[in-house]
Amino acid sequence: MDLETGDNQNQNQVKKESWRTVLCLAFQSLGVVYGDLSTSPLYVYKSTFAEDIDHSETNEEIYGVLSFVFWTLTLVPLLKYVFIVLQADDNGEGGTFALYSLLCRHARVSSLPNCQSVDEELSDYKKANSGLAPKSSFGSRLKSMLERHRVLQRFLLVLALIGTCMVIGDGVLTPALSVFSAVSGVELSMAKEHHKYVEVPVACIILIFLFSLQHYGTHRVGFLFAPIVMTWLLCISAIGVYNIFRWNHHIYQALSPHYMYKFLRKTQTEGWMSLGGILLCITGSEAMFADLGHFSQLSIKIAFTSMVYPSLILAYMGQAAYLSQHHEVSKDYRIGFYVSVPEKLRWPVLVIAVLAAVVGSQAIITGTFSIIKQCSALGCFPRVKIVHTSSKFHGQIYIPEVNWILMILCLAVTIGFRDTKRLGNASGLAVITVMLVTTCLMSLVIVLCWNRSIYLAIAFVVFFGTLEALYFSASVIKFLEGAWVPIALSFIFLVVMYVWHYGTTKKYNFEIHNKVSINWLLGIGPGLGIVRVRGIGIIHTELVSGIPAIFSHFVTNLPAFHQVLVFLCIKSVPVPRVKPEERFLVGQIGPKEYRLYRCIVRYGYRDVHKDDVEFENDLVCSIAEFIRSGHTGSNLSNEDLVKENDRMTVVGTRSTRVDGIQMGEANEESKETIGTSEHREITSPQPQVIQRRKRVRFMVPESPKIDNGMKEELEELMEAREAGIAYILGNTYMRAKQGSSLAKRFAIDYGYEFLRRNSRAPSYALSIPQASTIEVGMIYHV
Repeated sequence: MDLETGDNQNQNQVKKESWRTVLCLAFQSLGVVYGDLSTSPLYVYKSTFAEDIDHSETNEEIYGVLSFVFWTLTLVPLLKYVFIVLQADDNGEGGTFALYSLLCRHARVSSLPNCQSVDEELSDYKKANSGLAPKSSFGSRLKSMLERHRVLQRFLLVLALIGTCMVIGDGVLTPALSVFSAVSGVELSMAKEHHKYVEVPVACIILIFLFSLQHYGTHRVGFLFAPIVMTWLLCISAIGVYNIFRWNHHIYQALSPHYMYKFLRKTQTEGWMSLGGILLCITGSEAMFADLGHFSQLSIKIAFTSMVYPSLILAYMGQAAYLSQHHEVSKDYRIGFYVSVPEKLRWPVLVIAVLAAVVGSQAIITGTFSIIKQCSALGCFPRVKIVHTSSKFHGQIYIPEVNWILMILCLAVTIGFRDTKRLGNASGLAVITVMLVTTCLMSLVIVLCWNRSIYLAIAFVVFFGTLEALYFSASVIKFLEGAWVPIALSFIFLVVMYVWHYGTTKKYNFEIHNKVSINWLLGIGPGLGIVRVRGIGIIHTELVSGIPAIFSHFVTNLPAFHQVLVFLCIKSVPVPRVKPEERFLVGQIGPKEYRLYRCIVRYGYRDVHKDDVEFENDLVCSIAEFIRSGHTGSNLSNEDLVKENDRMTVVGTRSTRVDGIQMGEANEESKETIGTSEHREITSPQPQVIQRRKRVRFMVPESPKIDNGMKEELEELMEAREAGIAYILGNTYMRAKQGSSLAKRFAIDYGYEFLRRNSRAPSYALSIPQASTIEVGMIYHV
């Protein structure tokens, strides 16, 4: 009985701990996910009643707007995102590119050119609940159609890029709108002709301060984000409850859809145009899905349904209750949030609102960094400097170039517009466009990934697509009143991303068609008098098979290469993360006497690349483990030499191989050994010249597979590692070949080359030490 009681207590403790973790994540998500959505009451009513409609004595307008706000919040964030879209996670990750990555894996329409069939064997490549659709289903026909037609694949890529570009545009507009709306509360404390000279400078100072602190990361002040947003939500809900009971406790009747009909019947065209302001009540809803990787589905659902959603509904009802009894406020000031705040509380509420706006802006800026990192990993954005601001939380990154560009653009729209009306028009169009893209991609996920009925996908698109198209039409009609800003920003980013992707694809195709056969490499020795020098030579290439053209160009001009040669391909795969035990693919090129190896390192679009020293040690140990595994061989035919890619072996990092080969370094004069009774130590031969330097030692587990040939190969690998590692990279220039179209020549000769010259070099992006780098220049005519 005591044992059973102890077991039950342990189970209850585990359940309590799991629920405690979920509730802790739900609390933390308030500061990261819901900062933008929580600050929307600052500007929704103000933007809605800016010009299109008036607040009349009958209250039909304010009741209709409240009804629209309530049902929009209920249908889009609650029904669409919480109950449907959150289920379409990519192994725990969310966002536009996560949906695209999910579709790429299920339909094989990946934009990455160097995908391999062996990548499909990754444990995270497919979700556990995704089976194969029947051959007769519509899903299988749609899948084959996408795989056959390149036009559909490009359309899918452009659709994902449009959503991504709008997210970046939202990263410019949301901080400006949130901070400006929070600061606008000073208009009630000073003369009308003076407050406009205070709002813009104060908003700009706050924005400059916000962007200037990005390089410090959010982990130092992140613990304050959730309490700030929670305080803000409690504040606006308490004020809402006060206004409901103080001014109009029958305001709940306005939640009926009947008031939407009365609103549109009375206002007609003006009411339809005012939907662009009502749309702002769901700004930040996409963050629930985009930030899914930092939290769990359950924690995000709990935070929204128990705290965010009720607080927002009470806040909007309280504002409507106040305005229903105050019709003279529109004569002196525009209808806004601070009008409904009791006068004694306005300054404390103003401080809390500014802090909440800063937190919401911080969340969208961090999300912009994250999505640009994903685009860069998938070959859709130029190489940029990515700084990890926290050693504990890998999701917290900082991109200097993007940060300063966002700050300049954010200050420009703040100074240029100087009011919430045009800022709201611009932000609303960006928000609703991202939601439309998510709806389109989700319909494909329902059919291709979930294997559900086509009628369910059509119902999803028709229901949510119609609602979002209504708001989209109301936003795009205000093109000249601010909506042109997200279109212009998205067009610029879309051109940059598509040109970079187009140039990268053309470069890879050129390397594929001009790669050198392995037989050429094996036969060049006698003809050119190749000299093998000490050390390890790493040839960086995008190719997963064959010899790159830069190496043949290098060898024909300088007939020498290292005693151990590794053709290294660092590539991204369309999964969020690759497990460390599946990181490396190692194979041998030619007979093992040539000491030629191929190593493919796979990263997910959320993975963190290691620094050069740790990566080098992992690389050498993976080759050593490949040698110990016995997959190398000397009795290979010519056909086998060509098919070396079929014999790649999956090797994990050092930390995942407890019983595998480990590498240690020690001073040359040291005679101590680190081997145990279970490991035998192999050291490189003693050099003739005695000097103080570090020696490399492999600790190899006792195994009968280690024969003399393997031992000799390991010794030579250690000797080469001691001599040093040199990286050979291609510094290629691309030119459009003769006869190309004008658009292609402009995209390659000017667009791609401009981006290449002004982006980070490959050696920097890969953390390769400059002192060990050899660049080989070539011109590619594509």
